[in-house]
Amino acid sequence: MTNWTEKFRMAGVYLFLGVMAFLSLFPFAWMVIGATNTSVDVTKGKFSLGTALLDNVAKLNKTFDMAQIFWNSGKIALLGGFATLMISSMAGYGFEVFSSKARERVYNGLLLTLMIPFAALMIPLFILMAQFDLLDTHMGVILPALASAYIVFYFRQSTKAFPSELREAARLDGLKEWQIFLFVYMPVMRSTYAAAFVIIFMTAWNNFLWPLIVLQSTELKTITLVLSSLGSAYFPDFGVIMVAAVLATLPTLVVFFAMQRQFVQGMLGSVK
Repeated sequence: MTNWTEKFRMAGVYLFLGVMAFLSLFPFAWMVIGATNTSVDVTKGKFSLGTALLDNVAKLNKTFDMAQIFWNSGKIALLGGFATLMISSMAGYGFEVFSSKARERVYNGLLLTLMIPFAALMIPLFILMAQFDLLDTHMGVILPALASAYIVFYFRQSTKAFPSELREAARLDGLKEWQIFLFVYMPVMRSTYAAAFVIIFMTAWNNFLWPLIVLQSTELKTITLVLSSLGSAYFPDFGVIMVAAVLATLPTLVVFFAMQRQFVQGMLGSVK
């Protein structure tokens, strides 16, 4: 009786997981199939592969310089990602390793900024970027995201698992603090860096509102702005929109699956 009960329980678990997996993958499958169909077929709800993929790609490239668009998004995501990693990891390391009377006050104040909605920061940030003559530049998109309170918090919590014996041994060997950070801390915490990079890259790649405010020139626009303009056209071509959506999704999928193992280890707080 217990055997059958366990089998029914496992069957229910697998059925539930199967349904959830289907619901999660269906939008992506719809998007890929829609990219091969015409706008009329997508509107009709056709759920089978079509023959319009090359036509949709040609229309998209005719409307936008997709190589330039991908370069813009990649530049913002990669440069901003690596800069954010370095700044936020140094801050997280410092908050955990160095003690002072004001440390926790400053740290708590930093965490409080997570409660401020971005809508409340848009106008001050816009005025600041205008004063520094950074409007309509990629640097104006990158700079506000460099000091990420969440990534600082993530690195400080991960640094708690960093063996203090390694740091003390490095100090006894005569290494300075910046050498310990570069040559001891960073290699040991590579899983944490990988997980943080995946989060930062996806956030920067999918960022829409701030680039929409800062960037005006067509040659500087990112893939999210292209998708928005395609969808807001008077007669939207849904086949072309699906192609653009697939292309916009591919880099994030590549980054995630390439760093999947390190991402899981980093999120679990494992240190190697």
